[in-house]
Amino acid sequence: MGEKILVIDDEEATVNLISILLERHGYEVIKAYRAEDGLRKAYRMHPDLVLLDIMMPDMDGWEVCRRLRELSDMPIIFLTARTEVKDVVRGLEMGADDYIVKPYDSDELVARIRAHLRRAPSSTMSEELVFNGGDFRVNFLNREVRVRGRVVHLTPKEFDLLGVLVRNAGRVVSRTELIKEAWGPEYADAIDSLKLYIHYLRQKIEADPQRPEYILTSRGVGYRFVDR
Repeated sequence: MGEKILVIDDEEATVNLISILLERHGYEVIKAYRAEDGLRKAYRMHPDLVLLDIMMPDMDGWEVCRRLRELSDMPIIFLTARTEVKDVVRGLEMGADDYIVKPYDSDELVARIRAHLRRAPSSTMSEELVFNGGDFRVNFLNREVRVRGRVVHLTPKEFDLLGVLVRNAGRVVSRTELIKEAWGPEYADAIDSLKLYIHYLRQKIEADPQRPEYILTSRGVGYRFVDR
């Protein structure tokens, strides 16, 4: 079989039609009819590309895209009935590589998939990142953080911030980039909220929040996660 393509869409008929089309062109198709199932299959089966609907009952495609981007640079194509320009812009700003509106032309869909697969770097998806000799663990599948052997309970926004920082460990992430990657472009002006959430994170993960060892501030720029 050829490259693996994960199709996440709650409309079973749509998934089956896409599967027939892609299998005819030599691709291996992984089917998911719910967002959470799609994420689990992405983590475990490491697809080469994802086709993603937006309007799903358990979790919208925006959130799925953001979580996938925490782990991998694989191509993500939104395939959706939402036609407004603001949705296209949001999809691309969330990290998607392309945005195709339903109903789609079959030949165009296959051509775009091929183009993105040609350009895509070889990448692997990490389910868990481990730091400081195992004392600091971030599991993206379970959205669980363990520090010095204990589970640290984070809110969704706190976890998303930490996820961006640990994926960029050792690099200063600007405040604007951190907000955009963690929460989405609609939170671009939330600088004051960012400072507050960094404070919350330090209270939960640092041995001494007044002298942080993991999340360091780069004054006037942003924040950096340090692998001690």
